[in-house]
Amino acid sequence: MIVVLVSIVASDGKKVYEKKCASCHKAFVPVEKLMKNFKEMNNTMLHLKAPTLNQLSFRLKQQIGDPRGDEDIHRMEVSAFIADYLLYPDKDKSICMKDVINAFDTMPSMKGKISNEEIEAVSQYLYGYEEHLLHQKSMKPESFENALQKAQKEDKIIMIEATAPHCHYCIKMNREVLVEPEVVAALQKDFIVVSVDVSKKSLPLGLSASMTPTFFFVFADGTKDEVKTEHIQGAWNKEDFLEILKEAKKAKRKEK
Repeated sequence: MIVVLVSIVASDGKKVYEKKCASCHKAFVPVEKLMKNFKEMNNTMLHLKAPTLNQLSFRLKQQIGDPRGDEDIHRMEVSAFIADYLLYPDKDKSICMKDVINAFDTMPSMKGKISNEEIEAVSQYLYGYEEHLLHQKSMKPESFENALQKAQKEDKIIMIEATAPHCHYCIKMNREVLVEPEVVAALQKDFIVVSVDVSKKSLPLGLSASMTPTFFFVFADGTKDEVKTEHIQGAWNKEDFLEILKEAKKAKRKEK
């Protein structure tokens, strides 16, 4: 019931955002562009009026309260912060990085312009925004059992991402690289993706990861029950990760 209520409130929150926030806060800009815009060009590339929703969603969940604790409590902590900031904005309370904060003036107070119900609705929408966005823009992971069947049938490579929920570099890969259109296109063409939270589940095939993220490439033989694997550790930028995928394809051809 709680999940259903949150979903309904978030749906209303999208309407509040579109009506009262969208004129200043763009919804989504890729992280790579945001970093260049703020770190290298002082907002002269994008000319944003305010932080984007994907920036705010990420920073709120990382900076406010305890992101490792109970989610319902964390939602309330984030909601309370948003309510306070909308009514009493102050740069000293901002959760954005300094390069971002310095690009903007302090927003005007929304006091008398937004109701408590609207604040709660837009808070719930913002809390789940980036996670929902990542699911939309990245390649949907399969279970290993399904991936193995599809790989043998479609002659594709299985890519297993060993991840953990509070791994900084896993988060970096998921929000900066694995959502990039070129990366998604390369994965869709030649790979089947499996994601394993190693804090909760064991990796298949007896594999083990000494760090996260680790990417395992599994080459399944379609004619016999045989698999071979290669792996690479760490977080990468888009260009390097595309090269890693190319090398995996070369390795697959050698295995034949």
